[in-house]
Amino acid sequence: MMATKPPKPAPRRIFQERLKITALPLYFEGFLLVKRSGYRYIDKLDITDLTCLTEQNSTEKNCAKFTLVLPKEEVQLKTENTESGEEWRGFILTVTELSVPQNVSLLPGQVIKLHEVLDREKKRRIETEQCTSVEKEKEPTEDYVDVLNPMPACFYTVSRKEATEMLQKNPSLGNMILRPGSDSRNYSITIRQEIDMPRIKHYKVMSVGQNYTIELEKPVTLPNLFSVIDYFVKETRGNLRPFICSTDENTGQEPNMEGRSEKLKKNPHNA
Repeated sequence: MMATKPPKPAPRRIFQERLKITALPLYFEGFLLVKRSGYRYIDKLDITDLTCLTEQNSTEKNCAKFTLVLPKEEVQLKTENTESGEEWRGFILTVTELSVPQNVSLLPGQVIKLHEVLDREKKRRIETEQCTSVEKEKEPTEDYVDVLNPMPACFYTVSRKEATEMLQKNPSLGNMILRPGSDSRNYSITIRQEIDMPRIKHYKVMSVGQNYTIELEKPVTLPNLFSVIDYFVKETRGNLRPFICSTDENTGQEPNMEGRSEKLKKNPHNA
């Protein structure tokens, strides 16, 4: 009694199983033994960064062997016959190099099929790149604003009046506050100086492109808001200090105001 051959899987079942592994289009199919160190069978192999494909001399009759040289490993391929080996080599080189190889022994119909696959693969890559670009454009950026554009520690979302009250009630925490401007696009700096008597002043900080300009008699343009704060500190030789809320035990103690007679050398505009 002759042994019966095992039934072949239904094409639809094969297609469904393949979808679980990859969504890439099927350009060519056939028997192919893939071997690499420690593995006999591989479900999926990424050959996008293929360095080269080399042919091996096989001692076995009627089969072809190749080596795929990848950046981190070398993979051995074995086909069931030399003819399918040439087809596999042609398809692999076509999709990785995006050109039909000239040194393969194929029939005219097989070469035509390679050109068709080349056109499909080029189109697929263009569509993939376009989809990736669209997805990046759609990614929300609001949640990352604070990380990408951190604000100085003395920035508070308060009004002109509220900033003044904060400086008057808590002089030990600092005497300079950065706050939103009246138009919500620009900024203002409110300071409290101890000279003959406490004085409150306001300075406009205009957003100009990627820079910030302090409106003084001679406007000063700086690359970011941190530099704006540093400018005021340096111009007053440290007499102006960023207002930073603190929870340590010294909060509420009056700082030593001696020596704070240095004035800003430029008059502020209304802010």
